Amino acid sequence: MGIIKLIRPLILSLLFSWFVTAFYSCESKTGSGTDQNSDIGQRDRGLAIIDSLLRDSAFAQSMAATLDSSYYAGIGEKPLPFLTPADDTSVVMKSKLDEKIATNLAGFYALECGVGLLSVQSNATPVTILEKITNGTADSNMILLLNRFANATWKASQPFRGLSRITKPNFISASSLSADEVDKDYVQIKNAAVKLLSSLASIGDTSLASQMDAMRRLLQDSAYAVAMASFLDSSYYVNLHQPAPPFSAPGDDTALIKKGAKEMKVATSIAGFYALECGVNYLVTTTGRLPSVIIKSVADNSMSADEKNIFARFANATWKAGQPFRGLNRITRATFTPFYFLTESDIDKDLVQVRAAATRLAGLL
Repeated sequence: MGIIKLIRPLILSLLFSWFVTAFYSCESKTGSGTDQNSDIGQRDRGLAIIDSLLRDSAFAQSMAATLDSSYYAGIGEKPLPFLTPADDTSVVMKSKLDEKIATNLAGFYALECGVGLLSVQSNATPVTILEKITNGTADSNMILLLNRFANATWKASQPFRGLSRITKPNFISASSLSADEVDKDYVQIKNAAVKLLSSLASIGDTSLASQMDAMRRLLQDSAYAVAMASFLDSSYYVNLHQPAPPFSAPGDDTALIKKGAKEMKVATSIAGFYALECGVNYLVTTTGRLPSVIIKSVADNSMSADEKNIFARFANATWKAGQPFRGLNRITRATFTPFYFLTESDIDKDLVQVRAAATRLAGLL
């Protein structure tokens, strides 16, 4: 009995130590799972906030004003008032044919910008990449990237067609789209690849520089833009197993349509926001990082060189998608070229817009 009394404290001490160890071990495991669930929750909340902002017309207008101001600041000029009272009722007359051409070119610009980035990442020529897309051997990473460029150029096009279009249910983050919506984007990419590959097939054995130069000539050719838009329009109906109507009717080349001056200003200035959103969503998908973390790295310019390149490419894509809406003659300018030929100054102008959008968005997440 005396021995039991002597060893009882020791037994209780050992049991207590075992209990504490077991408790904190379980707590540690539970905490790890909680942290992981918390990250997923933060990611989903961040994406949900971005989705709501994407479809908010008032936010689009204020973001466009922010980016317009950043543009002037970036070139060392005093920002002008973004909107005037007259813009609420003023209209701008635009070519009906230019509108139809521009509407059908988003897939082409997505393809061109995506191929340019894939060429850098894989050290392959554009023709080699186009062959993989058209013959069905593109891997899942290639397809994901191309689809995200398609989503970016489509988004940049919508405000030009009418600001109300951004309130549609499918104007959301690409990672939230249904499989059917994603497939629609890739069909446009594949169709554009068929047309572009046929235009470059004769130079398939040439150097990267030669192929990029050929792509530059095609990008700046108004007649080729019309041919590509017509091809993509008819291919759309073919994929639906429907007869394709004529791309243009008599009189379309002289017909004009009214556009709200305010909507055109918003559409022109907001491309950097869509570049940021699509770039962030792509990196959330491929790296698993939180939207807020990626956006902060853009805002404070601490992103890696690779990620900076990705955002610059998305910015180039969204900018290109808007140019024919403003006038088809704008695609003939020297800066309407593959990213391969852009100067550091040209690239930085786009990144200034992306960083300004990130700074504005960071405070809302």
